[in-house]
Amino acid sequence: MVYPALYNGPVNYFAHLVREQEIGLEQFDSYTKQTYRNRCMIMGPNGVLTLSIPVKRKRGVKNHLKEIRIDYDTPWNKNHWRSLVASYASSPFFEYFRDDLIKFYENKFEFLIDLNQQLLERTLQLLGLKILVCCSASFTEITGEADPRYFIHPKKEQTVVDPDFQPVVYHQVFADRLGFQANLSVLDLLFNEGPATLSILQKCLKT
Repeated sequence: MVYPALYNGPVNYFAHLVREQEIGLEQFDSYTKQTYRNRCMIMGPNGVLTLSIPVKRKRGVKNHLKEIRIDYDTPWNKNHWRSLVASYASSPFFEYFRDDLIKFYENKFEFLIDLNQQLLERTLQLLGLKILVCCSASFTEITGEADPRYFIHPKKEQTVVDPDFQPVVYHQVFADRLGFQANLSVLDLLFNEGPATLSILQKCLKT
């Protein structure tokens, strides 16, 4: 199955991924703004917070995802890590996973696809899974609404476009005063539930 290459993708993205034996990441799709390819959503002390990676791209032409370079003119990586610390330092499993993830914010990746792929591979390993991840050799046409490249999108209501997705309520930092927020980045689930993350992901799909 071909999936979009996302930055710390949401829960429903990983709920589908963990059922696969092999994953192909689409790198020849046209890059568009305001998708999960360069952004993720976490739960901050004041509510849901969007973390966006600034990118460089050629203007006036279609850019394939594999061509998108990360822009380090601003220290986005340090800012993202500070936001993760501020949001999850008090969560049950942040310290447990900290050393595995901080390296992605200390090292500078030239291309967005490389960061996304390596983060995905590491996250799957932290879940105890051995799933082969590779990048597509050419663009595969999106044939319908069941294609994850179509329905996994921050601007679409996931319980509508992904009808098999059924959010499972889990422990969340700040939920006592802000309420539970569904389908945030998988990091939210990982930091809050640790070893239980995989079983929760497996319960998030109806079929």
